[in-house]
Amino acid sequence: MKTALVFGATGFIGSHLLRDLLDSPDYSRVVAVARKPLAVSHAKLTVLIGDLASLPALKPQLVADEIFIALGTTRKHTPDEAEYYKIDHDYPVLAAEIARANGARSVFLVTAVGANATSSVFYLRTKGEVERDILSLDFEHTHIFRPSMILGARDEDRPRERLIIAIWGLLNPLLVGPTDRYRGLAGNDIAHAIAKAARHQTEKVRIYHWKEMTALLRT
Repeated sequence: MKTALVFGATGFIGSHLLRDLLDSPDYSRVVAVARKPLAVSHAKLTVLIGDLASLPALKPQLVADEIFIALGTTRKHTPDEAEYYKIDHDYPVLAAEIARANGARSVFLVTAVGANATSSVFYLRTKGEVERDILSLDFEHTHIFRPSMILGARDEDRPRERLIIAIWGLLNPLLVGPTDRYRGLAGNDIAHAIAKAARHQTEKVRIYHWKEMTALLRT
């Protein structure tokens, strides 16, 4: 059985993913890196408490077969671009570098639809650059998930975001053909798709948009 290493386990997608990995018979151990104790306990779970900036100090413990990265912030929470870039680019790349050096064979990364390292849009450029730099680490298998609108209820009270999510859900059926990649998908379904992808690793690099993720959910 395998060991999984999870970054972003307290986030909307990451919290669902953590539960999926813990429930999976494929893993004997799941290691989650977090800034504070998690509200989850499980015989398989090891929680490493530490700040992402000090990851090198945790390197001896960051040993796994697979690394799952669902780190990210919002411009509302992190308006400073330099700090935003650290969270969405620097820390994911650092985590992947350490895991790769420690022998990890596969990486699963959540970015966003439209990610492009040459984009003039800061958000999309950041997502594209983190993809580019993790691809350069040459894992045996690299899985990149590019969701559009992430649907589902959050713990935080965000009235404007709730309205946008509700509208997006109504628009979903209208997004067909080449535009179906912009369809929204529930956070727990994205997590389920990631966990299922870990059971189907044949290609060196695989990128998943809405169509590919929903196909995984049917397997």
